[in-house]
Amino acid sequence: MTIRVVHYINQFYAGLGGEEAANALPEGREGVVGPGMQLAALMGDRATVVGTVICGDGYYGEHTEEARAECLRLISSFKPDLLVAGPAFNAGRYGFACGDICTSTGKDLGIPTVTALYPENPGVELFAKNTVIVQAADSARGMKVALEGLARIGLKLAAKEPLGPARLEGTISRGIRKNFFFETNGAERAVAMLLDKIAGKPFRTEYEMPVFNRIPPAAPIKDMKKATIALVCSGGIVPKGNPDHIRVSSAETYGRYDISKLDDLTPENYESIHGGYDRVWANENPDVVLPVDVMRQLEHEGVFGKLYDFIYTTTGTGTAVAHAERFGREIGAQLKEAGVDGVILTST
Repeated sequence: MTIRVVHYINQFYAGLGGEEAANALPEGREGVVGPGMQLAALMGDRATVVGTVICGDGYYGEHTEEARAECLRLISSFKPDLLVAGPAFNAGRYGFACGDICTSTGKDLGIPTVTALYPENPGVELFAKNTVIVQAADSARGMKVALEGLARIGLKLAAKEPLGPARLEGTISRGIRKNFFFETNGAERAVAMLLDKIAGKPFRTEYEMPVFNRIPPAAPIKDMKKATIALVCSGGIVPKGNPDHIRVSSAETYGRYDISKLDDLTPENYESIHGGYDRVWANENPDVVLPVDVMRQLEHEGVFGKLYDFIYTTTGTGTAVAHAERFGREIGAQLKEAGVDGVILTST
């Protein structure tokens, strides 16, 4: 029996346009569109791409529940055996949409799903446990390899063939651990690995552990009465209208805004654009996320010397670690150059 495949792609790969078409509503088309043509060729006679579902990255990120429901309806209408999404490479919003629709399709329709993402795409952290993710390059220059991986893994999943270890299949680990039988016991294998490590030979642990950066804490501020304190926010509080077009999730930029003449933030001058929480209260009083009002009060009371004239803000939900580290380095350098003594980071 020929496997029925539905392919999910964003507005760019559907030929609708780039950022100007990011709010494109979900739509379904018969057969292949864009990269689906090469995907279909790679799957050969074993599968047929019966339909393509398209949605703008911006619309999916800002209207996730509505977009998910409509995309699920469109996918279901094609009666698929398999959903393939992307590849999204390192595009944060696209990766979020691919991971989310794969997770939802697998849960609601009970069919296998697969997507392809760069390891640092925020979609990996959010959805790796819920769908199979083929490891892709960071940009479309890796399209051919990514599509080959999607076709190969997709056919295996649809045929209910077991997948091997992630490192051998070219997928991203889902954290699944399996038991295997060895001729030697654990102590002997551990000593063998240790000897290989000492000798500089390659070895692979049987129990990989996560690696976390160790950040030493900053020294305490010596004199708060003279200190300049800055506010930095990952809660998406921006000037009304979001002038720098910071993304509601998977942010790739941050904003710097002058608050030197403000004693508080009001719905008339600031708003929340964050895509990861209910913004009702934040939009009624932006100070609940970015407390300029309280900081001004403490400044007037002499608790600290001065509130820095500028705030920095972005959205933290789904933001790639690489982008977050870059934000931190750039903002930190600017604040240090400006003579700021301390920073309060607010989130949600």
